[in-house]
Amino acid sequence: MTHVSETTTPERSAIETGDMLRAEPYMLPVVPPPLPESPGPEEIADLSAEIRELTAQKNAVILAHNYQVPEVQDVADYTGDSLGLSIEAASTSAERIVFCGVHFMAETAKVLSPDKTVLIPDTRAGCSLADGITAQQVRDWKAENPDAVVVMYVNTTADVKAETDYCVTSSNAVAVVNAIPHEKEILFGPDMFLGSYVEKMTKRPMKVWMGECHVHAGIRPADLQGMLDDHPGADLMIHPECGCSTSAMEYLACGDIDPDRTYILSTGGMIEHVKQSDAPEFIVATEEGIFHPLRKAAPDRTFIPATEGAVCGFMKTITLRGLRDALRDDKYHVEVAPEIAERARIPIERMISITG
Repeated sequence: MTHVSETTTPERSAIETGDMLRAEPYMLPVVPPPLPESPGPEEIADLSAEIRELTAQKNAVILAHNYQVPEVQDVADYTGDSLGLSIEAASTSAERIVFCGVHFMAETAKVLSPDKTVLIPDTRAGCSLADGITAQQVRDWKAENPDAVVVMYVNTTADVKAETDYCVTSSNAVAVVNAIPHEKEILFGPDMFLGSYVEKMTKRPMKVWMGECHVHAGIRPADLQGMLDDHPGADLMIHPECGCSTSAMEYLACGDIDPDRTYILSTGGMIEHVKQSDAPEFIVATEEGIFHPLRKAAPDRTFIPATEGAVCGFMKTITLRGLRDALRDDKYHVEVAPEIAERARIPIERMISITG
């Protein structure tokens, strides 16, 4: 059963079938900033034009995560998931990288591009999942399990990555864990739902940190089943961070969900899937920002949220006004100490060497 160890480390043992994970008692308080007011079409056009001009003047590149508001995604040079954007940043010849995403993503870009200027348009753009584990907690966890390999989701701070052996993304976590010698014990964090998914896909017990994304944790099995009942012909796409992902795999195992219509995918995987699928409808279990690139990828399809209100207030702090100001005033620099960056780069490069 789910448990917390006697120490201050929120971990659990391998999950038994049917266990329900809840991390809320161990999480830091989650208080996202209030959602900003959306600009009108004329202001969007004016700000977008100004931003494009500033980008050229400052030799900058704008990166936007798939959860950003539509107008920020539309003005960006590149959109995608967090690691893909950071890899894009490392390959650019631009002097400045403006990262429209949450802070750990901008840190990762700085780790991979230490000689470039990295800006974030709003310093309030944090992450409940990344804040759920600290470098000291990882050090303590390793001290309790000295022979274990530490595998951390890329959704962590640079300080945590510096204590890590392998980073993973939601799309490559299974492949990375499969590449680690089977006799090695694994400490996996900080997302317990992704950890549970990896355990089931690899059939490999791990010690998993009891962390969660507050938005994904709110997408529950009850929401999922109700949507399936209402849309029996739709493809179901679930991000592995979601609170419903573990139950979805149980439903699949029991035959309660059509395996030919259910997909557990990263945000980038969702976009690629809708380009290839012939389904007329898609039930989508992740943050609502993904609907904008999905609709651009397949404008003739219908996209249905698995639950209403799956909105990350931290992501939505980034606005066109903030983006313009950061570029114009060259402010909100993201810095990572060189010694931390050097160590944090190692688990990322190990991951890339396995999965490309």
